[in-house]
Amino acid sequence: MSQPYSQLFSPLQVGGVEIRNRIFSTGHDTNMAENGLPGDALIAYHRARARGGAGLVVVQVAAVHATAFYTGLMLDGTHDDCIAPYGRLANAVHQHGCKVFGQIFHPGREIFHTADGTEPVAYAPSAVPNQRYQVMPRPMTREMIAEVIDGYAATAARLAKAGLDGVEIVASHGYLPAQFLNPRVNRRDDEYGGGFENRMRFLNELCAAVRARIGDDMVVGMRISGDELDPEGLTPEEIVEACEALDAGGVLDYFNVIAGSSASTLGAYHIVPPMLVEAGYVAPFAAAVRAKVSKPVFVAGRINQPQTAEQIIASGQADMCGMTRAMIADPEMANKARTGRSDDIRACIACNQACIGRMQAGHSISCIQHPETGRELTYGDIMPAERPRNVMVIGGGPGGMKAASVAARRGHRVTLYEKSARLGGQVLLAQLLPGRAEFGGLVTNFEREIELAGVEVVKQTEVTPELVAEQAPDAIILATGARPYIPAIAGAADGHVVDAWQVIRGEANVGNSVLIADWRCDWVGVGIAEKLARDGCRVRLCLNGPVAGQRLQNYMRDHANGMLRSLGVEVIPYAGLHGIDADSAYLRHLSSGEAIVCDEVDTVVLALGHEPADDLGRQLTAFDGEVFMVGDCMAARTVEEAVLEGLKAGAAV
Repeated sequence: MSQPYSQLFSPLQVGGVEIRNRIFSTGHDTNMAENGLPGDALIAYHRARARGGAGLVVVQVAAVHATAFYTGLMLDGTHDDCIAPYGRLANAVHQHGCKVFGQIFHPGREIFHTADGTEPVAYAPSAVPNQRYQVMPRPMTREMIAEVIDGYAATAARLAKAGLDGVEIVASHGYLPAQFLNPRVNRRDDEYGGGFENRMRFLNELCAAVRARIGDDMVVGMRISGDELDPEGLTPEEIVEACEALDAGGVLDYFNVIAGSSASTLGAYHIVPPMLVEAGYVAPFAAAVRAKVSKPVFVAGRINQPQTAEQIIASGQADMCGMTRAMIADPEMANKARTGRSDDIRACIACNQACIGRMQAGHSISCIQHPETGRELTYGDIMPAERPRNVMVIGGGPGGMKAASVAARRGHRVTLYEKSARLGGQVLLAQLLPGRAEFGGLVTNFEREIELAGVEVVKQTEVTPELVAEQAPDAIILATGARPYIPAIAGAADGHVVDAWQVIRGEANVGNSVLIADWRCDWVGVGIAEKLARDGCRVRLCLNGPVAGQRLQNYMRDHANGMLRSLGVEVIPYAGLHGIDADSAYLRHLSSGEAIVCDEVDTVVLALGHEPADDLGRQLTAFDGEVFMVGDCMAARTVEEAVLEGLKAGAAV
């Protein structure tokens, strides 16, 4: 059988290194550094992607100078103590035939906290503040510029000594090299500012210093945004001009094109683009660079399937595709594509919840579909059960499906019961919200997993204590989910009140003017507000918090708030629902206690969270086997917790 992805799985020569295929894991923060160094967790994480078939792993940014730590959780490349740990990482990746590069990095003004939580002193070409972190930097002196450039070179030399195959200079996302290049940020009047040649000086000296320190055998590349997508950011024309000049200098072996900027809310949205963004949308920026340079061009940005990567490479837009989140969701993605098992790939749905969301919350990255990611040391290899057992999984949402597949893979005889006609639980609702259809891919992925694991599925069957007694399982995993929480509200009988699920399913006639009581401040309130506003309703979104989408990953939250403003949704923060009558809603400001009265309300939509549907669990008093509770039936939370608990239950049963 011919290879379906012949371009994707062809080798690529980059400098003096041959990479086995065109799939790479881009440099991305993982929060797995141990005291600033690669430790067992980070090594296991990258080993999984190398073993899974990636051609190249690019290790996350390493600070090159004392002023380069934009968080307290970074890798530290400023001293020789990093050489041995990087060497262990390189060996682990090389054992699986994969190459490994390391990023060298200075953020300039893009700093948001230090290890002890205090606000740092940031340095940049000029005293021009950024919008997102509200940082006012100090201008760098000539002496400091020279010191930082030497730091890049010294860090590169350490990575070379550790045995890495290459280094990647990070000039993307509005970080320090891009700040020197940008005439709207670089306002210097010395040899590092002004015209194009002067603004290129920092980049040229940096590249030359790195190459001089490590020699010609090691690969040197640069990551750069093809468009910073920021009102004050670098434009595609400016980027192409810079790349063409750098290529003429002959130092770099490749260009890695991405999009966006850390400096602004608009630009940051593209650092980890969500499902609202078209797959492979950065490829035209890479193509513009590739048309002007002689070296290979890499690209990344929402490339979540091998067919998308194949098309980008076959069309000549780029030579290599970054598929980072694709391999966070499925570390074996490359091997599956290469061996004709594309239907088995657990496709990333770009929800940003457990990858960038966990990272920004200070935790190691993971995946809502594959919580083994980031937990490789604990769950990297699922061990066979000592004794096969009969396991009954009750509830076919994501948590139940994960528990069933893991238990079955361990050798247990697993039957999954679902009372409705479809598997998926609340995901079937989530996918109906505007712009969230791809979230439904989670169900498709889990259905394939339970099929491959050999799980028996019984639908349209509500499990009772009598059915449990009849089937006599050795163990039960309860994943019965949750139901909308509907509290007693004064006057509710006089008004028109519906719950969020009724609106999402299209079961409620809400009229022209709607008030949404949003307790959790997550996708439910935001999504219903968008849906009804697009339907032509007047919408007031009343929040049990300061901002719509407060619980969402911040790129998603910020975008959602911009969208709500564009649609004319009135957002009322710090508002708790107190009472209702025929055409009004009465709320209380959560900080001042003052009354908020909203008149001309046709319908009040309750998005007040969920309560566990744990009735069956309380009825199983006669069952003497093991019982595990998974997800919302234990406590109503998110799909991330449900799937993680499904993994734990399946591994423990």
